[in-house]
Amino acid sequence: MLDFLLHADQKLIELVAAYGTWIYAILFAIVFAETGLVVTPFLPGDSLLFATGALCATGALSTPVAVPLLIVAAFTGDAFNYAVGRYIGPKVFSSSHSHRLLNREHLDRAHAFFEKYGGKAVMLGRFVPIVRTFVPFVAGAAQMSSASFGFFNLIGGIVWVGVCVGAGLLFGNVPIVKQNFSLVTIGIVAVSLLPMMVEIVMRRRKQSPS
Repeated sequence: MLDFLLHADQKLIELVAAYGTWIYAILFAIVFAETGLVVTPFLPGDSLLFATGALCATGALSTPVAVPLLIVAAFTGDAFNYAVGRYIGPKVFSSSHSHRLLNREHLDRAHAFFEKYGGKAVMLGRFVPIVRTFVPFVAGAAQMSSASFGFFNLIGGIVWVGVCVGAGLLFGNVPIVKQNFSLVTIGIVAVSLLPMMVEIVMRRRKQSPS
């Protein structure tokens, strides 16, 4: 999996050669699982979208097909994760066998958090590996309103796929990028963490006494 993450461009080329048009179903399944199943946060997300954009630029993949398909995968993945969290989350948190970290008080705090910052959390979480897999589940467990989650889920999915695939379209085939894709992948992850870090810094500044 680490090899796929660091060399998603080459692995994707191999998959296109092996499966032809079925590659679109494979891409859909990977993005859906990475965002929709809490047990698969290790699947490639940003790097896969970037590599998809690079192949779209060469004509190996169709941009008009890949982009809408991946947006749907991202949206439905988060929606499924949210639904699962909404259904089983409260039961887990309120169970008498739950760990002390999973008690009702913490769930109520999570609910208050998502009511106040839910939109930012859902959108910014899209760009942070692993975090984006758990945010929808916690939002569902905390009973964030369906309408609010659905709106920010849609906007976040469009922006996430658009930015990552768009970056691949523009820069994925630049020689220095192709020759150092592993480093680029690490850089993508680092950049993905920036929005969350900025949000944390800004919040701390607001909370600190003047």
